[in-house]
Amino acid sequence: MEHSLLDIIILGIVEGITEFLPVSSTGHLILAGELLGYDAERWKLFNIVIQLGAILAIVVLYWRTFWTVLRGLATRDAGSWRFTRNVLLGFIPAAVIGLALHKQIEALLGNAVVVAVALIVGGIGILAVERWAKRATVEGVAAMPARTALGIGFVQCLAMVPGVSRSGATIMGALAMGVQRRTAAEFSFFLAVPTMLGATALELFKNRAALDAGEFHAIAIGFMVAFVVALVVVKGFVAVISRYGFAPFAWYRIIAGAAALVWLLNR
Repeated sequence: MEHSLLDIIILGIVEGITEFLPVSSTGHLILAGELLGYDAERWKLFNIVIQLGAILAIVVLYWRTFWTVLRGLATRDAGSWRFTRNVLLGFIPAAVIGLALHKQIEALLGNAVVVAVALIVGGIGILAVERWAKRATVEGVAAMPARTALGIGFVQCLAMVPGVSRSGATIMGALAMGVQRRTAAEFSFFLAVPTMLGATALELFKNRAALDAGEFHAIAIGFMVAFVVALVVVKGFVAVISRYGFAPFAWYRIIAGAAALVWLLNR
């Protein structure tokens, strides 16, 4: 399967920018495909697998955290075990529900109108959480109660609707449950690792017979572009939310979603 180099780079940049922002990377990839006239089915596997590039950026940026946790697990450090427990609890609901509803989720991936509506609704939801969320009392992933981590995991499942945003759902869910902003964002980053690894492994297994050298070449380039862009974006994202909160992303979602909806309904 042939992919043009420009298409690969564009989608890699879109993925790298949007994966960890609360704006929906999947939704943006779908809308980019509609805007540029891509065949959604042709690019579906590529769009999913290049997310690993963005995930690798998290591993690189937070390698000290991961290394400390691994060492702590070996020495039975209580904080490291709580960190690992919370990430696993946040991952389990998406794994179970994602497998159960896989066909229904795939059907939604080709619907750009669903993406546009979800962007608008999600933006309104972020503004509501920012205004009415209870006072933050939890700081640090290891300090989160188990029920909070599990609750965030269930909220993450809302992102199975394209346009909702996995990072947006987990971060807003965490804020609503009293988790501090930076901790909410970092938990979303860490939770992305097992979640996206699982989703990518499943997609690669399902499409193993259809993969060819051209597909692997395209995925490799998209992977590296997404990795490099995500490295830059994640650092800036943490700085922005620490100073301004999540409202700028909410307004972006509302404006982008409304513009996309008008365009999709009138083209």
